[in-house]
Amino acid sequence: MSGAAIELKDLCISYGKTQVVHDVNISVEHGESFALVGESGSGKSTILKAIMGLAPDWSGEISILGKSRLHGADKQAALQCQMVFQDPYASLHPRKTIDDCLAEGMSIHGLSGRDQKVKDMLNAVGLDQRFRFRYPHQLSGGQRQRVAIARALMLEPKVLLLDEPTSALDVSVQAEILNLLKRLRKERNLTYLMVTHNLPVVSFLCDRMAVMRHGRVLEIADVTQLKQGRFNSDYAQELYVASGGNQ
Repeated sequence: MSGAAIELKDLCISYGKTQVVHDVNISVEHGESFALVGESGSGKSTILKAIMGLAPDWSGEISILGKSRLHGADKQAALQCQMVFQDPYASLHPRKTIDDCLAEGMSIHGLSGRDQKVKDMLNAVGLDQRFRFRYPHQLSGGQRQRVAIARALMLEPKVLLLDEPTSALDVSVQAEILNLLKRLRKERNLTYLMVTHNLPVVSFLCDRMAVMRHGRVLEIADVTQLKQGRFNSDYAQELYVASGGNQ
């Protein structure tokens, strides 16, 4: 394995007898923001689940910060890599306060300094301290997603996996969250691996992208190619046109 932040080598993932990801090879550099794009069912989110240990049946190699990931629960990997899910309401426990949601990871890993860390992370994502003892249903969608991002940062990972982090939000709120993610990446020297179907989001937040279809990577392109609409595969060109990129 190289010294990349995330390295996927010959990654294959199956659900039962059905193989959904085929021989994926991707290297994401330290500090890079990399997107997986493609239509629904192309295997994008499944790859994130495998990296997080949520897809049990995979083969090949997954490396995070130069260390190969084990199958199943891997506490060391969790300290280095966390995930922000698509729907912040579904990913936050409805009967736990924001304080408890944020501190849960610290408790699992036996880390001290909970009180100050919760305060710091709320500040980091632009939430007032008064939100600390509220419940998820008392927050707006954008506020809940800020909490989800804060929770992912509580263990101070260097890698964040972002699964359609703005698609469940109103358009007016999407820009706020994208700006927040851009700022946090710069301030904390984070590496992002993001799943999205939204090419304008890729153009704003990412350096490179892998175009996926039917569980395979068709091509890897940088953001300059995206902005120019210059791709090698017909499918990537179709995605670009469908996103309004030819206008």
